[in-house]
Amino acid sequence: MKSRVPGEVVIEKSRSRFILGMRVDASSYEAATALVMEWALRGESRYVCEAPINMVMEAYDRPEYRKCINEADLVVCGGMPIVWLMRLLGVRRQPRVYGPNLTLHICEAAARAKIPVGFLGGTDDAVVRNLVRNLEARYPGLPVVFVHAPPFRPLTAQEDCDVTQQIAASGCRLLFVGIGCPKQERWMAEHRNRVQSVMLGVGCAFDFISGHKPQAPVWLQNMGGEWIFRVITEPRRMWRRYTYHAPRFVVLAGWQLLCWRLGRARG
Repeated sequence: MKSRVPGEVVIEKSRSRFILGMRVDASSYEAATALVMEWALRGESRYVCEAPINMVMEAYDRPEYRKCINEADLVVCGGMPIVWLMRLLGVRRQPRVYGPNLTLHICEAAARAKIPVGFLGGTDDAVVRNLVRNLEARYPGLPVVFVHAPPFRPLTAQEDCDVTQQIAASGCRLLFVGIGCPKQERWMAEHRNRVQSVMLGVGCAFDFISGHKPQAPVWLQNMGGEWIFRVITEPRRMWRRYTYHAPRFVVLAGWQLLCWRLGRARG
């Protein structure tokens, strides 16, 4: 199956894979950016997820969360282990489509096309202000029309309604959501058709682009060793992700790959 709207950039669902039951789409920075821009130009309500290991394992553990991901309009390969597994499952030359870099690609395209963007997330107002400042410096003319750093606690119904109305009033067509996995994916799923924007769950992009937290060197990212850097720099927050989720992922994904290959051999 291909994309649903005639004339739009094609994402071939036949090249998607279900990793431990969670859908991941074959895509690239160029294809994802073009598709997101087409949706934004049409003023559609869509949402995009970026898949690292912890998202796959959260989806494996929680069926309701898995449903949020599988109903997304696009799920890109955010982590190198996901990229490697996609390749082993037959999607050759699958590149990484990393949230912070995808944010830059889309902001560059939005600045050229003058499409209004918004940012929902960040640990505090300073983070999101620095994020916007850095992006505006990098992409002059980027029309930023909405910025909000929500509290860590769940919003009340009235607060959520107020935020939704502010997004609508701003005219935002592209909304970057950085409130962390799994919260941001649930929020986007709940707000589809309530927020008339393309919503992009980009997680750590807010911290990295704002300069609030250091990012692993590119060579380490490409080797799949970014987790080492993140555990060293954020041990209290990251230890569970990489001591609980990662070993289980290796075992379960390895079993899935073995079954897939045996199935192909018998077929």
